Amino acid sequence: MAVRIDVKGQIVESGNDWVYDWLGIENTSPKRILRALQEAGGEDIEIHINSPGGSVTAGSEIYTELRNYPGKKLIRITGIAASAASVIAQAGESEISPTGMFMIHNVQTSVSGDYRDMDNTGNALRAANQSIMNAYTDKTGMDTGTLQDLMDRETYLSAQQAVEYGFVDRIMFSKDDAIPMKNGLSGIPDETIEKIRNIIKAPGPDTPDFFRQKEQAAMRLRILNLKGELIND
Repeated sequence: MAVRIDVKGQIVESGNDWVYDWLGIENTSPKRILRALQEAGGEDIEIHINSPGGSVTAGSEIYTELRNYPGKKLIRITGIAASAASVIAQAGESEISPTGMFMIHNVQTSVSGDYRDMDNTGNALRAANQSIMNAYTDKTGMDTGTLQDLMDRETYLSAQQAVEYGFVDRIMFSKDDAIPMKNGLSGIPDETIEKIRNIIKAPGPDTPDFFRQKEQAAMRLRILNLKGELIND
């Protein structure tokens, strides 16, 4: 039986996963996927994806680790593979639930500064777009112009459309098993993560009172929320 590995919730950087855990938000980080792959030890694996995406660099790292995995792998999109999760879904043979969805869009960020900062950010975003486009073209064989148009329009695809475009190989439960010829929820803003880091410390062997600390910090976070100082939509 294949080893199951879940890619669920937000795709986050390895150093931020504990913050999401602390807040009770489902997440997937590169270090957790790498650990799961090491534990699988070359055995067959099934990667189950239901994720709205998240960090581009974390998604790229997970994609690369999956591509490098020496054992047989099958990617199963059980809900949605959007944004960074759609890149991860390109890492191998794949199938999608008939009720599943697939979404691709341009890389996004927020920045402040003068016109030079804006120019630099624009260049960085275009480079990031090209990087993730490499994963799509390698899987689909689609030309970059068509892909860029789909990304510009933030395209949501049904299971049938995802297969037609070549992002996914087949639809689950289909009687014909032959292989035919991404946004979702928002992650935690960086400013919010920093505020949480300033209130609590990551759990470790030197924090035996972590649960008491968590309770105290939760009270402070509730106060910040009431004052509108933690997350501003």
